[in-house]
Amino acid sequence: MTTEPRRYEEGRLGELLAALPPAPPDWVEAAAALPRTRREADRIVALAEADRDFREAAVADLEGALRQRGYEPTERLLGAVRDRLPLR
Repeated sequence: MTTEPRRYEEGRLGELLAALPPAPPDWVEAAAALPRTRREADRIVALAEADRDFREAAVADLEGALRQRGYEPTERLLGAVRDRLPLR
């Protein structure tokens, strides 16, 4: 037996979404920062792959290596870089 998903019209979906409470401010801030964080993390990973000295510095002290290259090492950026680049 298959269950067919409910289908709502756009107007009804809008009503349902409007009834939800607003997202917490931290969620909104994180979502807004995500594209920039991803771009920065991609640039940093590319730099680490191309520059052995930077990679060694990042392995030894990621925050310091980022600061030295002009990046603000926020927790989000550090996490994104660590997720993309195995530093150990």
